[in-house]
Amino acid sequence: MNHSALLVIALILLSGCGPSSDTPQSGAVGPAITEASARMPLPDYFDCLRENGGVVIAAHRGGPAPGYPENAIETMQFNFDKGVRVFEIDVAETRDGVLTLMHDDRLNRTTTGRGYVSDISWEELSGLTLVDNDDRHTRFSPPKLTDALIWARNSGAILELDRKKTTSFANMAKAVYAAGAEENVIMISYNDDEAAEIAAIDPQFMMTASARGGRDIAALEARGVDSRRLIAWTGTGRPDAAAWDRNARNDVESAFGTLGRSGERLDDIYLADGNGSEFQDLADDGLVMLATDRPLEAAAAMTADDTAIAACGG
Repeated sequence: MNHSALLVIALILLSGCGPSSDTPQSGAVGPAITEASARMPLPDYFDCLRENGGVVIAAHRGGPAPGYPENAIETMQFNFDKGVRVFEIDVAETRDGVLTLMHDDRLNRTTTGRGYVSDISWEELSGLTLVDNDDRHTRFSPPKLTDALIWARNSGAILELDRKKTTSFANMAKAVYAAGAEENVIMISYNDDEAAEIAAIDPQFMMTASARGGRDIAALEARGVDSRRLIAWTGTGRPDAAAWDRNARNDVESAFGTLGRSGERLDDIYLADGNGSEFQDLADDGLVMLATDRPLEAAAAMTADDTAIAACGG
């Protein structure tokens, strides 16, 4: 079946799901599907990165920048155009059951609204605009998760979905299926129980879960996690090359974060001298996915991300 036929079928399936609070908005941001959007399946892609010494950069909260607020499709597109391919985003749920991108419980910091996300309807939320990290109002509005997923599917981007307490993994999974974005999503878990819950919903979902070697990986497998679809999260405090090596010897890729509180995070420490060579050191020590608050600067300081594109596409 050719690519055009697949697209038509996907659109028919989406339109045939009946009325839903998560149907795509008209005018959603994102390029049309093209052959260039094709990427190898996620497990193969991450294996390719590990086997070739490549690193993929994950932009925390979508990679906010001046004029580009966190958790906005426009912000992800801005970074995507500059070569970033993985975006960590936060998923919350409105009072009437619409999944949206929002980190905080309250609207106050990142939007022109006030109050709790869980107390507002989608109609009310969609009428607000987003505020960037310098407290400047933008013309962008909070997006539906569905629209972000369709943007990722169309562009080939990868979204790490960080579940907030107002929603569930099951609700997120429904949105992923509706958008046909299974190969564009990594579910984030914070403990083994959450990892097991994700695996029980769909063992084919790629996920991050804490693991620092074979014993941790085996414990996750005992809970139903497929290690082929596991990215081992190793924290933000201190790089752990030994754990990355142990994970790699079990054919599992490692992730680490240089993100955190401004002025204290490794992002800022590494870039303080204007060099940032420490980012490449992480790759040389076996890191495969770097979560960062400064994705463009980290990318400029590394060659491993270029190695990733050359060897594995993207």
